[in-house]
Amino acid sequence: MAKRERVVRMSVEQPLWRALTAYRVLTMIYAVLIFVFGRERYERPWVAVAFLAVMCVWTLATLPKVANAASCTRRFLVADLTVALTGILLTPLADEQARSVDGPTLPSIWTAGAVLAYAIKGGWRWAGFASSLVAVANLVERGSPSRDTLHNVLLVWVASIAIGYVVEVARASERTLARALEIEAATRERERLARDIHDSVLQVLAMVQRRGTALGGEAAELGRMAGEQEVALRTLVAGGLTRPSLVSEDESEGAVVRYVDDEVDADCPVDLRTLLAPRAGAKVTLADPGAPVLLPPPAARELAAAVGAALDNVRVHAGDGARAWILVEDWPDEVIVTVRDDGPGIPEGRLAQAEGEGRMGVALSIRGRLRDLGGTAELISVPGQGTEVELKVPRERGTHGGR
Repeated sequence: MAKRERVVRMSVEQPLWRALTAYRVLTMIYAVLIFVFGRERYERPWVAVAFLAVMCVWTLATLPKVANAASCTRRFLVADLTVALTGILLTPLADEQARSVDGPTLPSIWTAGAVLAYAIKGGWRWAGFASSLVAVANLVERGSPSRDTLHNVLLVWVASIAIGYVVEVARASERTLARALEIEAATRERERLARDIHDSVLQVLAMVQRRGTALGGEAAELGRMAGEQEVALRTLVAGGLTRPSLVSEDESEGAVVRYVDDEVDADCPVDLRTLLAPRAGAKVTLADPGAPVLLPPPAARELAAAVGAALDNVRVHAGDGARAWILVEDWPDEVIVTVRDDGPGIPEGRLAQAEGEGRMGVALSIRGRLRDLGGTAELISVPGQGTEVELKVPRERGTHGGR
């Protein structure tokens, strides 16, 4: 089946990268101006000139690296922070009085740009790591740090961690927004399909049912089948069993909503309701929680097959006029599906007799499937009051999607 994928990209952190780009350029100019207007105090101005030249070339050459999260690699972050730390440690070599007068370092506030890149890329933990290294470098450069030095170091440390935390909160909000947009898009698509189906398929099925019943004979049977399919289709449309789109949390480009129209990946949990919905019809009523009932694909398929086997028994043993009800219960530790009918019930001892005669429908098709899943199947039948089959499947951790 061909895959048709529509991608919608959202990124609330992209403005932060643009702001960081401007910050690096402006602080580069600021560091150069500090040297130009205070060059007379430098004992070795050639050291400052050499470093500032490297810093300017590095800043301008790496502007594309701070354009977005994808370009800002870990290797770049390490190299960028190394440039900043080198500039701090070279300051006493260029200006021997820097320690005593508590003057600015060679990179000055350009250093904060390297720390901010860590914060935007990796969050508050990365920011804490980078700002701690900068703090150590400043304390080593000062020798005996003053109150102003400690104040500035603490300010950079707290500000970078705060910005990193804000970025993480923004990403979480971004993912929440992506999921909300996903649900809205799925709802609009379901409503569109419901309108199209109502205007075409459902009306045709209803007409076939009416005409077939009026004509009688084989046409009546065709009308009955059309009526069952109409009910099943209405249940499917009204139940909203639309497979959700997929939300990717790619930090490089923000949250990505992908609407995929091909088969679900084999490792993805399956909504049990989508497998049971086709079982509903004129004589079979399906009641579900109204939210996805997620199970691993093998468990969902086997449970649906067991339900199908129970419904087959209803058709074979309860008669053509019997009705059946399917109730789906979604609990944190298990999924329970109950199949009940209003047939004549099963006489006492009949199941054991059937197994002795080699009829293994209940033993294999129902109990055997549930046993393989680690679940249970309990059959309760009272003569004259119908039969109830309760199927229980334990839930694997991480697949509870209903509540």
